[in-house]
Amino acid sequence: MEFPLSLAAADQFAARFECLVEAGSTNTVLVAHATGTAAAAWPELSVVVTDNQTRGRGRLGRTWLAPTGKSLAISVLLRPVLLSGETLPPTRLGWFPLLAGAAMTRAVRTIVEEATVPITDQREPENPAHEVTLKWPNDVLIDGYKVSGILSELLPSAGGAASAGAAGGAGTGLVIGAGLNVTLDEHDLPTLTSTSLLLVTGTELSPDAVLAAYLTELFGLYRSFLATDADPVASGLLAEVTRLCGTIGSVVRVELPGGADLIGTATGIDESGRLIVADQVDGEPIAVSAGDVTHLRY
Repeated sequence: MEFPLSLAAADQFAARFECLVEAGSTNTVLVAHATGTAAAAWPELSVVVTDNQTRGRGRLGRTWLAPTGKSLAISVLLRPVLLSGETLPPTRLGWFPLLAGAAMTRAVRTIVEEATVPITDQREPENPAHEVTLKWPNDVLIDGYKVSGILSELLPSAGGAASAGAAGGAGTGLVIGAGLNVTLDEHDLPTLTSTSLLLVTGTELSPDAVLAAYLTELFGLYRSFLATDADPVASGLLAEVTRLCGTIGSVVRVELPGGADLIGTATGIDESGRLIVADQVDGEPIAVSAGDVTHLRY
């Protein structure tokens, strides 16, 4: 992967763009910029990216590791407000990880389809060569294998930094971090359930084009969401996440905060972005706002 990026595509979207040769965590870097003494120089839609993230973080305290030059770590600064200029209510914050996950799913679908389907192929849209889906809340899977993960973080406030999916007060903004496996081969994969764009498409894709595809989708969904005062129904975000989400209809195990497990069938997503799971014991629908989801196969 050639680095630094050409910036030709990325510069069309980002208010400010910083491409780093190396970073411990692009989220940490962007949070520091957005809250430091020079915060005014980092407007909304600023982007920090690297292909060498040495201390990447995932959900639930996990690490995100990849060999140098074979993945992208992308962090985007958002400062969402309602049309009135007021801060978004905390109940809407849980939608941002889902929004970013939907954006990455759409971008990866487009990339995979364009790279793997010849012009002469008459394959119907409902029967794609590869299945690209969103695993609630924000992992992107290709044929069931993880290619991308999202970590959203509120900017620190008086109470300190917090997860964007957590309950509590809102900060003045948030950082959306995404990790994407671009050119990892089978020997580089961090887990047996991971994959990369290279392994799926057989093509070494331009990182600039990949980045541009994601930012296009992310900023488009974000603007549509805010244009309706962050209403997930009116903006179409709930419908789009539901359409993309491969978790819905699957039998799942949810490791809940505190260590308890919930096993059942995921039946939908509610207006707060929570996953609805019908308990396998009594069929009772349970709304899950946080947890680690595993798709079970019998």
